[in-house]
Amino acid sequence: MSSIFEGFLSTLEVQEAFGDRRFVAAMLRFEAALARAQARTGLIPESAAKSIIGSCKVELFDVPKLVRDSGRAGSIAVPLVRSLQDAVGLFNPAAVAHTHFGCISQDVVDTAMALVTREALNLISADVEHCIHSLLDLAERHAATPMLARTLMQPASVISFGLKCAGWAAPLVRSRQRMRQVAEQALQLQLGGAVGTLAEMQGHGPEVARLMAEDLGLRAPLGHWQTQRDEWVALGCEFGLLVGSLGKMARDMALMAQFEIAELGEAHEPGRGGSSAMPHKRNPVGAMVALAAAQRAPQRVAALMQAMTQEHERALGHWQVELAEWPQLVMSAHGSARAMAQALSGLRIDTQRMLANLDAVRTSLPADAVATWFNPQLVEHSAGLTRSQVASLRSLLDARHGVAGPGAPAPTESARHQAVAPSLVWPV
Repeated sequence: MSSIFEGFLSTLEVQEAFGDRRFVAAMLRFEAALARAQARTGLIPESAAKSIIGSCKVELFDVPKLVRDSGRAGSIAVPLVRSLQDAVGLFNPAAVAHTHFGCISQDVVDTAMALVTREALNLISADVEHCIHSLLDLAERHAATPMLARTLMQPASVISFGLKCAGWAAPLVRSRQRMRQVAEQALQLQLGGAVGTLAEMQGHGPEVARLMAEDLGLRAPLGHWQTQRDEWVALGCEFGLLVGSLGKMARDMALMAQFEIAELGEAHEPGRGGSSAMPHKRNPVGAMVALAAAQRAPQRVAALMQAMTQEHERALGHWQVELAEWPQLVMSAHGSARAMAQALSGLRIDTQRMLANLDAVRTSLPADAVATWFNPQLVEHSAGLTRSQVASLRSLLDARHGVAGPGAPAPTESARHQAVAPSLVWPV
């Protein structure tokens, strides 16, 4: 699912996760799980299930043709099921009637989307985790490194760069936590049948759903969610919030990387951030990708929410809009997270320039203003806030990973800051 126009705003891994072949493979996983569950509950013969499962191999299917045919059918599931039935019929004609039994196109497509989204979510989580740890390490190292705070794009007062980093990390920690919670609900099996009742499964529907969910590693739903999109869209909203938080950090970093400010810079690497015309330029590519995502994500989230007004038991047009928007939103989220993880890995920090920018403002002000807004004690205050915030954020991360159980002793202040670099001294 790559494009010359937007491939550079995402990553190869997440593009492959939503690629045609990977999605068809996920749909076939649904069909195989359906056959296994229905055989276990006695709905279809075991011999039919074996034939269906044996045919659910993506290499047996002409994926580009399925995609072409989906335009006439209105869903990729229609030509896929037809091709699956043809494949099953070659070896076991009696099993054709049991293929895709009791379910509909939306069941297979929604479940496949949950499967590939789970894969993408793991990619996003890994890069967000990298961002968080990089920022917390920077926050500790620069807890007392003075820099100029800016409000309404103008010089304001003195803070520390460490506090800035902690402020970038905090929403990512919260977002990571919320995404995990929301994903537990959203990544669920879809199985409703024609009108959500699974009537064709003769009372075995709930057990079939339970077995399928267990097989696929998804949550077993309370019922169908064919037009109940709240939990699914809630996950989409979390992707949007994550992209916004990454975009805020990217905006700050891009401003700090301007030549006239020169407090930060992304890594200089061959082929990264160069100009086709001006050899002296160093473009902040990571910030650019994250900012582009932050411009696109709100429209994607809005489209998901607008598509929630679905008709009765099955939607006409609204669900299809959601299908088109969802991968783009998730790909933007991973592109943004990966871009900022890479930018932080090689981030160049010029503490002397931070100090020079501070002094340029400080020396131009009256003494009373300097005493109020540029007192060195304010740096120590920022350092204390930074260390407190970092400790709290690390505790949240440790609690999530089960590092420290109830009653476990907290690390001492000296132990926590043993490896922290000496802070830059800012003269009175």
